[in-house]
Amino acid sequence: MINSIYLVLVSALVLVLAYRFLGAFMAAKVLALDPKRKVPSETHQDGHDYLPTNKWVLMGHHFAAIAGAGPLIGPVLAAQFGWLPGTLWILIGAVMAGAVHDVVILLASVRHQGRSIAEIGREIIGPRMGFVTSIAILIILIIAMAGLGIPVVNALKDSPWGTFTVGFTIPVAIFIGLYLKFIRPGKIVEATVIGMTLILFGVAAGPYVKELSWAHYLSLNEKTMSVALAVYGFMAAALPVWLLLLPRDYLSTYMKLGVIFGLAIGILIVHPEIKMPPLTQFISGGGPVIPGKLFPFLFVTIACGALSGFHALISSGTTPKLISNERDILPIGYGAMLLEAFVAIMALVAAVVLPMPDYFAINVSPEAFAKLGMVPEQLAELSKLAGEELAGRPGGAVTLAAGMTWIFHKIPYLERLMGFWYHFCIMFEALFILTTIDAGTRVGRYLLQDFAGHLWKPLGDKSHIGNIVVFSALLSGAWGWLLYTGDVKTIWPLFGVANQMLAIIAFGVGTAFLIRIGKAKYLWVTLLPMAFVLVVTLTAAVLNITDNFLPKKNYLLVFISALLILLVVIVTLESIVAWIRLMRNPGMAEYPPEPEEPPPVTISD
Repeated sequence: MINSIYLVLVSALVLVLAYRFLGAFMAAKVLALDPKRKVPSETHQDGHDYLPTNKWVLMGHHFAAIAGAGPLIGPVLAAQFGWLPGTLWILIGAVMAGAVHDVVILLASVRHQGRSIAEIGREIIGPRMGFVTSIAILIILIIAMAGLGIPVVNALKDSPWGTFTVGFTIPVAIFIGLYLKFIRPGKIVEATVIGMTLILFGVAAGPYVKELSWAHYLSLNEKTMSVALAVYGFMAAALPVWLLLLPRDYLSTYMKLGVIFGLAIGILIVHPEIKMPPLTQFISGGGPVIPGKLFPFLFVTIACGALSGFHALISSGTTPKLISNERDILPIGYGAMLLEAFVAIMALVAAVVLPMPDYFAINVSPEAFAKLGMVPEQLAELSKLAGEELAGRPGGAVTLAAGMTWIFHKIPYLERLMGFWYHFCIMFEALFILTTIDAGTRVGRYLLQDFAGHLWKPLGDKSHIGNIVVFSALLSGAWGWLLYTGDVKTIWPLFGVANQMLAIIAFGVGTAFLIRIGKAKYLWVTLLPMAFVLVVTLTAAVLNITDNFLPKKNYLLVFISALLILLVVIVTLESIVAWIRLMRNPGMAEYPPEPEEPPPVTISD
């Protein structure tokens, strides 16, 4: 058996070296970042969406927005195949595909005044590309937001402790937003200390709040919790970015990274052995957690931990409107993805240090586990530590929390805190996912307005309060309705495939952008990952239809899958045609032009 400490240290070293060398290559050679060039937060500053933001605050928001359920849940589910395939894909995929994807789209959006990926595609490749991309993104985004809401609902339903702890972060974020805007502008460290202290108070107060007489008002069922999530999504999309979205995501990042690095320290102290073999018998198919073979389902399952199309929505949504200097694009665009990869490695480690029978006993139904012929080894002790019955709770969230609890319980003097720690981990995962939902809803509002603005120009005005309210309500209402009715649970298998399809679209736009700025000799940085992901994702989509949806007569999923395949094929062909056309058109190195200064205001008699 291999010790997990080696896996953690090697992974950290690979990611640090990748940032130092490949990141520097991307910044200097491929993207040629220009710190003297004006950015959208300067030229379009409105105090609502466009706002020059401190690099570290924005780093916190961007990381919180991109690092949702994927880097936590995906690697845990992919542990079905063993620890080796997931580790290799997370490291290689994040360095060569995911981080490249994120940083290229972020610069493209910054150079296009913070516009969405659909609008960038419309301008560089053509109107048809913009239309198809808009339709594909909106479908994928609604599926993603509703799908990401499911684990939050399941984690917080009928849980006064959880509802209070997570809900408490909302007024804290609003207070910190007001604090930095009006009370103590620019005092980032001071505000961070106050905000984190209040958030930790909310976590610690949870067990006491649930004993209060009014705590039953915080015990929400699935339907009520679904409505509450949609209302929160509306608030995050409609309120000024500095008031709720930015401070909440920024503060949540400290909790996220604090827990992950705390787990890393726990591994360094405990040195837990990896109990899962490098490869399991399920690489050829027949696994109870993930249907299908290692290829292609490993890649679409891990998704965000190595490559995520959803990141293109953030990199062309909130973040480019807040960048204060182009030199910040490297740490935010490339660096945040590498941090997410480290989170994915830690989640994988937390799963594979559990005995293999215990991993499957937690992560599949009791009926499916009985067919495996395995006998749990330490599951009874784990359940006692957590204060919950852990068997038969699939989905990845409980497996991750159980693995982290198993590591920490071996640290001296912490044994009595394991019940608290387990529930804290569940809440930590809920916070992770919520920060993706809020940013995704806001980005969806931008996309919906862009699309509507082409039908009637006034609808595209993002500063009009009526537009902000209406389109925020439409987007949050769409995914909220899916979450409320529960229908999205049947289309959850589409999430991984749809997410990777969005990455294909982003690579197509990103490649065209590189040609337009005169960097055609570096196209391999986007073309190679695009080609690989195109093969993987289309294969997975077809197998989903033939092996999963059709046998179950789920024709709705067949239709949605076929539509997504068609859209991606159209986008790919449109992109290839545009690349060839752009390569034949010289003199594009100065594209897009430096934004002009607004003309001075004059007053005449």
